[in-house]
Amino acid sequence: GSCAMGKKRFLVQFWLAMAVYAGAVIASSLLLAQVQDGALRIASALLPVLPMIAVATVVIRHIRHLDELARKIHLEGLAVAFVGTALVTFSYGFLETAGFPRLSMFMVWSLMGPLWAVGSFFAWRRYR
Repeated sequence: GSCAMGKKRFLVQFWLAMAVYAGAVIASSLLLAQVQDGALRIASALLPVLPMIAVATVVIRHIRHLDELARKIHLEGLAVAFVGTALVTFSYGFLETAGFPRLSMFMVWSLMGPLWAVGSFFAWRRYR
């Protein structure tokens, strides 16, 4: 029915946006290897942000179209991700003051994404 069509449409839009994002990351890397300092270098570095906005829009739109229970499951998953990411990043930030190596901000999503999945999984198990 329409639920299956909505999921298929979401997956097509999501993977299309992710493909554009991957292409933008490659283009950004190639441009950064060529471009010296200045506004063009900054624009080159930020090139992947536009398709990231598209990915975020597709995900948010999909969640808005889910039923109430599915939205509640994702909300609980996001709550786990938010709180868990805050705890881990603040804890590691304090460890950096003790001499631990500084980590890139890219590490935040590599923590938040899986925590969202784990939180959503446990919420799904509780409600299903």
